[in-house]
Amino acid sequence: MSRPTGADRPVPRTYWVAGTAVLLALLFAAAATVAAANGGGAADSGPSAGTAAPRTPGLRSADAGFARDMAVHHQQAVEMSFIVRDRTQDEAVRTLAYDIANTQANQRGMLLGWLDLWGLPKVVADEPPMSWMGASGGHGGHAGHGTDAGASAGGAGSGALMPGMATKEELDRLGAVSGRDAEVLFLQLMTDHHKGGVAMAEGCAQQCETPVERALAQGMVDAQRSELTLMEDMLRQRGAAPRG
Repeated sequence: MSRPTGADRPVPRTYWVAGTAVLLALLFAAAATVAAANGGGAADSGPSAGTAAPRTPGLRSADAGFARDMAVHHQQAVEMSFIVRDRTQDEAVRTLAYDIANTQANQRGMLLGWLDLWGLPKVVADEPPMSWMGASGGHGGHAGHGTDAGASAGGAGSGALMPGMATKEELDRLGAVSGRDAEVLFLQLMTDHHKGGVAMAEGCAQQCETPVERALAQGMVDAQRSELTLMEDMLRQRGAAPRG
């Protein structure tokens, strides 16, 4: 009796764990957007809620910097996911790619929406990527403008703007291969991407002062760690391993 291959292979149990994390992240995203629009959450709904408006993050705050940088970081994950969906027929990889694209596009919309709510720009011309990691005074403290902050938060590779991001050459290569080669390269690139994203989200969970943004960042950490375990299993099934 022949062994199932390709799309007929059973999806590993860890996939369902990651899928649950994705669903929870999406449900949280909707609730967090409503909370942010209402001023930050239940803590503002007490008797003294009308006496003081919630503080708005400053231009150089960790809250704003994380929103700007993670929106860019997420956009590349969405791009890679759409690329691999056209380069393989493997159902497990295509489903994972769809889930990542759907979740991160949703979260990206939230982050950009918060910047709009705060009256802050989505791009700051003189702000190096990851400079918010050194921010002090979360509602307006100026971040350090060196490059060490980005390098220490997961190690952005040559030609990449932020931790874990793929270079243009790597994206071009992903679009040029197919089948197992595309699956392995995607899983390796997305593993690097998730590791960088986890480091960034942990930074916000520690430094951001907006409660719903901190909670969303922690949700990103939990969901992407689950997906890292899944992708390691998927690479092993293909006789490969994460890079580095």
